[in-house]
Amino acid sequence: MFPLVFLVALVMALTVSARPLAFGEKNQTHATRSVGYQMFTGDGSNWPAMSSWASFETMWANNQAVMGTSCTQFGQNNNSPGEIEHIRNAIHHTAASSGVDRRLILAIIMQESGGCVRAPTTVGSHANPGLMQDHDGVHSCNNGGVVQYSCPAYTIYGMVQEGTQGTATGDGLQQLLAQAGGGHTAHAHYIAARLYNSGSYQWGTDLGAPQWGTSCYASDVVNRLLGWGAPASPCTLPNPR
Repeated sequence: MFPLVFLVALVMALTVSARPLAFGEKNQTHATRSVGYQMFTGDGSNWPAMSSWASFETMWANNQAVMGTSCTQFGQNNNSPGEIEHIRNAIHHTAASSGVDRRLILAIIMQESGGCVRAPTTVGSHANPGLMQDHDGVHSCNNGGVVQYSCPAYTIYGMVQEGTQGTATGDGLQQLLAQAGGGHTAHAHYIAARLYNSGSYQWGTDLGAPQWGTSCYASDVVNRLLGWGAPASPCTLPNPR
């Protein structure tokens, strides 16, 4: 995960969608709302139910200010309105084909890159490219110093698809949800978030105390699902050494 350390003015937009709702997503009027951060620790079994999550449209609206400025942290041109719309379309299409809740896809995008289509590819034991910093994917608009200043729709779709449905060498959210017991419980989504960040999880242990990875990751993701959309997390859990 890249820290979002820049400051932005929270400019919100009101949107309404006629798209099919994901499992557990209520049919309601969507509007931006200010959501404070809550600290979550433990194994996630008593964390908020899916019925407590914000709608996709509320999450989307609450993250527009960050999504429009998040490339600044990487020294890149910020997303254009067209690129942001491509992200939205990619989320909807990938959610429909994978069965993964579009809210989880959006939460992971914001957690990994702040929604910047020009997030750089990080390299450790394998490459992590794109919006979702997926496992050894091939789609990126900033790879090895080669930056695309107009990120194509098919590349944006590829970034979202790889992070959600996996790559030839690594799992995406779809596979991780299956490992966590399926996509019909909030608990499985929280475990999948931990798996996405750390690669492994010992069942029943604290989601905020991984053996490796970002300790705040799961807490940040549940807050995003509740509608929180600030540019920087106030979580202070220490990362593993």
